[in-house]
Amino acid sequence: MDEQLRHRVRSLLSARDRSVFELVAAREWPGAERALPRLSRSANHGLLWFGLAAGMWAVGSPRGRRAAARGVASLALASATVNTVGKRSVRRARPVQDSVPLIRQLRRQPVTTSFPSGHAASAAAFAVGAALESRRWGAVLAPVAASVAFSRVYTGVHYPSDVVAGAALGAGAAFAVRGLVPSRTQLPPPARPRTGAPVLPDGDGLVVVVNPGSGAQPTVTDPVRQLRTALPKAEVVLYEESAGPLPAVLAEAARDAVKRGGALGVCGGDGTVNAAATAALQHDVPLAVFPGGTFNHFAVDLGVETIQDTCAAVAAGTAVKVDVGRVTPTGDGGEPLHFLNTFSLGSYPELVRVRERWSPRLGGPLASMLGVIHVLRTSRPVRAEVNGRRRSMWLLFAGNGAYRSVGVAPVRRYDLADGLLDVRIAHGGHFARTRLLAAAVSGALRSSPVYAAIRTQRLRISGLAPGTHLAFDGEVTPAPPAFTLDKAEEALTVYRPDFD
Repeated sequence: MDEQLRHRVRSLLSARDRSVFELVAAREWPGAERALPRLSRSANHGLLWFGLAAGMWAVGSPRGRRAAARGVASLALASATVNTVGKRSVRRARPVQDSVPLIRQLRRQPVTTSFPSGHAASAAAFAVGAALESRRWGAVLAPVAASVAFSRVYTGVHYPSDVVAGAALGAGAAFAVRGLVPSRTQLPPPARPRTGAPVLPDGDGLVVVVNPGSGAQPTVTDPVRQLRTALPKAEVVLYEESAGPLPAVLAEAARDAVKRGGALGVCGGDGTVNAAATAALQHDVPLAVFPGGTFNHFAVDLGVETIQDTCAAVAAGTAVKVDVGRVTPTGDGGEPLHFLNTFSLGSYPELVRVRERWSPRLGGPLASMLGVIHVLRTSRPVRAEVNGRRRSMWLLFAGNGAYRSVGVAPVRRYDLADGLLDVRIAHGGHFARTRLLAAAVSGALRSSPVYAAIRTQRLRISGLAPGTHLAFDGEVTPAPPAFTLDKAEEALTVYRPDFD
């Protein structure tokens, strides 16, 4: 009896499925005859979604770029599930297209089985994945995804239930990816010590230096216009090379901010923010960071993703204390270098130098790619004493605060006032780079003899050869023969929105 009931239910659902398919085929859809078949073809092999992801990455905010990455990851999981499990489990034949007008039919008919729809799965996965990171992007992508899914029924290559099942699988893949890699909205705001900062209504007392040469991604609205609109009483200084070195301009702006009883603001990339932090420390003035670079690592880890976020914090006077990393030369009384994000010796400083030399001719992305190849082929290990022990190293990395990592790559910090340096060393030796890569791919990095990771408060480095360079927050400079790495704990006051 149960078997008969199941057979009747399947027959009823199949009949209903075919009925809806025939209804769609028979109905006239104004303007759809040209648009929907083209849209359906554009989504073959995920090309539509990869193109949209590239556009989101190129012109989007950090949240938009994360939405693009999450959408692509969700699409990849959905596609793999549909092609390896879904279509092999239910070998449903494609619909007969006798009732579908010839003008709607695709030139190249799919040869795989019908259930579930891979196009619908990819569309839902990309749109839902992006929406889980950015609701705005989700709202933009939802109509496109729905149109792609409907186009598969409209062109006669899928039954409606194929599309519904594919969309459900795609949405499930997006939530599975979020389960593995939580979105920022799922994570609580980092616990950092709050502190008082001047309340600057309309930016009164704020002096902002904008560096247009920071390598920022293109934005819809000019940052200077955004600042002058949101903070009309702030003084906005557009930096030009003719005005002198950027650190000197920032120092003058910091002195001006002290006289006004306000704060120093900066809009630029991480190197510009680093220079502003040094000026703010020297003149004991709060710092307002307006994201204006390519990656904005410090601002994003702080919890500031847009210029509007910082404007709101400045107007409300909400701020936190953050640690500042220091590189203090030994013995010669030189001024310390400060870093807000990272410090490194070895391959990375050489990569930065090569990239900066080649970028004017080749462009940033190509220069970076070729620079990696060049450095891997030509670089040599750095030899130095680390806490009194002689070492050969391909790379020594120190982060201002503990980083969450994916493999060897530091990704994000949850606390900028933890008092710790996140130190990682890639040792030299026979086939060290190959062994390091193999350990990273296999997940055995922590146990690899060519890799070491510790969290400490201080590191002494000496015995560096002349001509050795170091990098800090993306800037490269000659390294002193000996120096100490440590932190000035909770030394810098930075505006940040109140997330409570």
